[in-house]
Amino acid sequence: MAAAGFALTAATLCTMLKACAYSRAVRPGRQVHALTLLACHDDVIMKTALVDLYMSCGCVEETKRLFIHHMEDAALCNAFLSGCVENGRFQEAFSMLGGIEPNRIALTCALSACSATANLAYGLQVHCKALRCGFDSETILCNALIDMYAKCGRTVAARVVFDRMTGRNVLSWSSMIDGYSRHGHGREALDLFERMEKAVSPNAITFLAVLSACAHSGLVDQGRAKLHLMKTKYAIDPGPEHYACFIDMLGRAGQIDEAWDLYCSLRANLTELSGAICVAMLNACISNIDVVRGNKVAGHLLEVDPQNTRNLVLISNFHAAARQWSVSDESRKVIMKKGLKKEAASSHVSMG
Repeated sequence: MAAAGFALTAATLCTMLKACAYSRAVRPGRQVHALTLLACHDDVIMKTALVDLYMSCGCVEETKRLFIHHMEDAALCNAFLSGCVENGRFQEAFSMLGGIEPNRIALTCALSACSATANLAYGLQVHCKALRCGFDSETILCNALIDMYAKCGRTVAARVVFDRMTGRNVLSWSSMIDGYSRHGHGREALDLFERMEKAVSPNAITFLAVLSACAHSGLVDQGRAKLHLMKTKYAIDPGPEHYACFIDMLGRAGQIDEAWDLYCSLRANLTELSGAICVAMLNACISNIDVVRGNKVAGHLLEVDPQNTRNLVLISNFHAAARQWSVSDESRKVIMKKGLKKEAASSHVSMG
């Protein structure tokens, strides 16, 4: 376009910045940034696109240096808060929110940070702020509140927010069902799902939450019925995550033969077997002490995802549980030889 002699307008450059942000292409993004300066395009829309670019590429410190003095604009502030949440810089998001007059988008970003960190104390403050600002009837914000309370273990509070909503959408229902699923309230999740069917059509995310609820509550027959309902009534093709959840459900219930039949069927019919399905089947073999099948699945998992440290650790633990000590040691040596490191586990409880 430039070679043909056309002027690079602000709209053109903004579109290029969005493309760079979407592709996580920071180097060409910086080149476009330079073009915006040469063309003297320095309005809020351009700055917001630049913030989105740099935050999408993980350049948090660079974004702060360039735009921290312009954060009085709501759009820039929202872009920065959203980027902090995406990059796991939750404390910075909390700090920034404390110094501005937030809008509904900023509060929703803050609630996402609270959900990720299980920070109930701050989540309660955000909820109070939303009430004072009159945003408590906003569907998107209420969905974020349901998710925050559920992930912080307050399913009763999540249900209160849900029941008071006037504009529920599919995400509202799915979030509340997922909240019940997380805490083993399978019956409540199924009851809510039946109510949901009378209001809106469930989607793939809803069914994953329902299947998870059935798995954690031992409701195998109900889970099997919901998987069938998903395919027949709603014409939704189950994804690898749905099948992995169903295999996990069968393994927890001791129905290892049915789990194995499904696993073999998936392996024969899917073009590429998901690592999640292999992990679910291997866990089923571990819980049911099925060494023969477990050895086969461990081999499949190594073929599907050989560089995943968590999978290698799981395989080593399986061999140890099967008293195959030499094979277990060999798996650990592979991890050390490749220089792989398992992501450190962490836990966080914030009382409120």
